[in-house]
Amino acid sequence: MADVQVIAVSDFQYEVTVTDRSTTSHLVTVQPAYAQQLTLGKIPTADLVKQSFIFLLAREPNTSILRQFDLSVIAHYFPEYEQKIAQQ
Repeated sequence: MADVQVIAVSDFQYEVTVTDRSTTSHLVTVQPAYAQQLTLGKIPTADLVKQSFIFLLAREPNTSILRQFDLSVIAHYFPEYEQKIAQQ
């Protein structure tokens, strides 16, 4: 299982390091309104980012994940994302 580390760079950006067969780094932007929509304020945004990477890693290798993106982009590639994350 991959190791996912999330560090807040600012209120809206998170640096994510994923170590699996190789190590990758990602810069993720999260709009507060989008985080609120997905979590209803029940978990910190850093935890949302980590859960989102766990979701992605179940579907593709870390080397295929975009290096820089807004969290809302995941739903464009995986339409079930928002529903799955909201259930957690």
